[in-house]
Amino acid sequence: MIVEYIRYEIDEPRRAAFEAAYAAAQEVLRPSPHCLGWELARCAEDPGQYTLRIEWDSAEGHLQGFRRSPAFRDFFAAIGPYVGDIREMRHYEPTPVRSAVGA
Repeated sequence: MIVEYIRYEIDEPRRAAFEAAYAAAQEVLRPSPHCLGWELARCAEDPGQYTLRIEWDSAEGHLQGFRRSPAFRDFFAAIGPYVGDIREMRHYEPTPVRSAVGA
């Protein structure tokens, strides 16, 4: 598994539309065999800062599978207007240091 983190900075007038765009885009992620889960979080201290966390089966599954699929066009159509607001986009490998929710 690989985790993609994307940090956005969104100005106040566009925040509701940004969240709505990702609400629509998640419907494209949902059926992807490469996408394991996602979460969009807004910073409590600075509401213009967002972090999107997407779990992929692998970097190859994300970059070669999803991004080259017809579904990616629909995903990008939803979130494309916000690509210029990306401050960081990287893939991370999870380590064994983590908590188990509910354990």
